[in-house]
Amino acid sequence: MSRPRIVIVGAGFAGYRTAQTLSRLARGRAEIVLLNPTDYFLYLPLLPQVAAGILEPRRVTVSLSGTLPHVRLVLGESDGIDLDARQVHYTGPEGEGGTLSYDRLVLAAGSVNKLLPIPGVAEHAHGFRGLPEALYLRDHVTRQVELAAATDDPRSCASRCTFVVVGAGYTGTEVAAHGQLFTDSQVDRHPLRTGMRPRWLLLDIADRVLPELDERLSRTADDVLRERGVDVRMGTSVKEATHEGVLLTDGEFVDTQTLVWCVGVRPDPLAESLGLPMERGRLLVDPHLQVPGRPEVFACGDAAAVPDLEKPGAYTPMTAQHAWRQGKVCGHNIAASFGDGRRRAYRHKDMGFVVDLGGVKAAANPLGVNLSGVAAGAVTRGYHLAAMPGNRVRVAADWLLDAVLPRQAVQLGLVRSWSVPLDTASPELPRVPGKPERDQEPEQEPSRPGTGAERAKSRPGGEAASDQPGEEPAEGRSGGEPAKNQPGGEPAKNQPGGEPAKNQPGEEPAKRQSAVVPPPDQPPPGPDVAPGPVRRTDRFTEGDS
Repeated sequence: MSRPRIVIVGAGFAGYRTAQTLSRLARGRAEIVLLNPTDYFLYLPLLPQVAAGILEPRRVTVSLSGTLPHVRLVLGESDGIDLDARQVHYTGPEGEGGTLSYDRLVLAAGSVNKLLPIPGVAEHAHGFRGLPEALYLRDHVTRQVELAAATDDPRSCASRCTFVVVGAGYTGTEVAAHGQLFTDSQVDRHPLRTGMRPRWLLLDIADRVLPELDERLSRTADDVLRERGVDVRMGTSVKEATHEGVLLTDGEFVDTQTLVWCVGVRPDPLAESLGLPMERGRLLVDPHLQVPGRPEVFACGDAAAVPDLEKPGAYTPMTAQHAWRQGKVCGHNIAASFGDGRRRAYRHKDMGFVVDLGGVKAAANPLGVNLSGVAAGAVTRGYHLAAMPGNRVRVAADWLLDAVLPRQAVQLGLVRSWSVPLDTASPELPRVPGKPERDQEPEQEPSRPGTGAERAKSRPGGEAASDQPGEEPAEGRSGGEPAKNQPGGEPAKNQPGGEPAKNQPGEEPAKRQSAVVPPPDQPPPGPDVAPGPVRRTDRFTEGDS
């Protein structure tokens, strides 16, 4: 008798923990298949430290095959699910198609950047949901400071040394806090000729930083940011983004070359394609994480609307802590569906929050005890080391080196602006010349039967999702009991524009995007020629090639 097959879509906090739990419970009695576009689990809470040059990129990634030895890894992105035939259709990293049959399906596809109908944002902003975006931001910030130091034009220097972060939730707050320290350290070693200092702006339409946290923690974070020199603007957001800068909702125009979008996230569009009941873009499930009417289908993490049994009528927020815990419950309930143990409903208890503010500063309330300063910094780093499913020694070593050695401020130029657009369904993968978005099928190809509505019909908008990092790695991305604050992302509920735009300004609905190609003056790569450097055509022209 053949073994039952369990297919898990997504290896974020929820998917990784589900695979880990099932691997332990199944003991070889079931075939566990994990479908993911990358071969690693991304620990999103530490991504701001990658952008700030504290941690090397591989430190925040955990090998799937290395830590899940009894799980079969399939590299690819799901582009359709046939519920009646019990098949998952996917596209591999080199464009090849494939199909996986299943006896049980776990949808843990996670979330993507959330867009709002604000003119220019889709064209000029960059998100912060994946490793390519963090690497791009690290290079870009370094380049802007270097170019500012080389110019004699005070206006150009000020523009290049002004960095705007939209969204004062977990991710935005940590990016601004680490960013200010990073640029200050660069300028200390290479002073700007004009005597200027880097300027970081943190914007949010909410009335305080980290609005979802206790007010004392919010005040702690606000005080640290302001003491460090971050220009915190609450009740303010972006009205329009242009090549020259951003127009704020209070009427001020800020000259800048950098716009980091940390407003929030929305569920991966894969959930919408199933044609099943939804709640604001998330797949409705029961407290046991099963889809009503489809007992063989489970969903958890950012992709699932899980009833909050502690708050009747509400759903659990999109955070890493919930994703991690839901993955464990999901694994147990799948095992119970095969007669191994009893299924359980998902309940949670808040363990507290941790927000890393860079240096030795942090804000935390473990088990309800409010901490700040060095104590909070120690608790925060200790928590992350305990939560990570791997690389603990390497991460600790990088922290030690950062404490005693100056950071290496160099730009590698590996990730270009055009390869990490804000409007993407795959923030974990950079776009490459000639390769279409994962869900873009040829116009003439009919949709597969039984897949429901075509996946990701409107790439830029989709349903709104609440939340963004507190730093919990995105649902479809990683492990270790993440802090409740961790990714899932900041709720975008406070941002202007309400629901995300279904079609971004001046664009056709993204449902049929064309293949991504380099700028017109860049010759397309031939069959035996690598893409090579690409000349940028966006707003950052000087010194960017």
